[in-house]
Amino acid sequence: MKQANAQTLTKAPSKAKVSVLKMVMLSMLVAIGVVISPILRVESPFGNMCPMAHVINIVCSVLLGPWYSLLCATLIGILRMLLMGIPPLALTGAVFGALLSGLFYRFSGGKVLFAVLGEIVGTGILGAILSYPVMTLLWGSTGLTWLFYVPSFLAGTCIGGTIAFIFLRALRRTGLLLSLQKTLGAKVYDR
Repeated sequence: MKQANAQTLTKAPSKAKVSVLKMVMLSMLVAIGVVISPILRVESPFGNMCPMAHVINIVCSVLLGPWYSLLCATLIGILRMLLMGIPPLALTGAVFGALLSGLFYRFSGGKVLFAVLGEIVGTGILGAILSYPVMTLLWGSTGLTWLFYVPSFLAGTCIGGTIAFIFLRALRRTGLLLSLQKTLGAKVYDR
């Protein structure tokens, strides 16, 4: 009996269990993202910044991968738009960074700094520039330029990216990052 229990503890989790764990982690990150977005905001002349959304994007990219991160950012954005009346910036300010964060992390071989850079490039630059046509054509905003959102998006991603970098490096130093990645069936890197 004791030998069976020892084998159960060392055995890799089944695919079904990993899928459930991924969905639970995704759900928790979405819930946290929706709840903290109105609380932890930074007001700026160019619009509100939500640095914690970028923290969630980067953490999700590292723990679950680019596609889950994209899904997480999309779900958070849609829920914020529906429940809080946030404009489409909730999507344009998150989805590109979430995807690039995961892709940069994967293609760099697991370097957290590259996950942060992917978020900064994807949201701070691409998302900010693509917000202009979305806000002018779909939302009817006037008096904007193509680079109007770049300062606030870049500032928000740099703040959130710094927090995520410190958090993930601390998890890596303690071994928790590796443990979480293995439990969630994520790609594990030797960095």
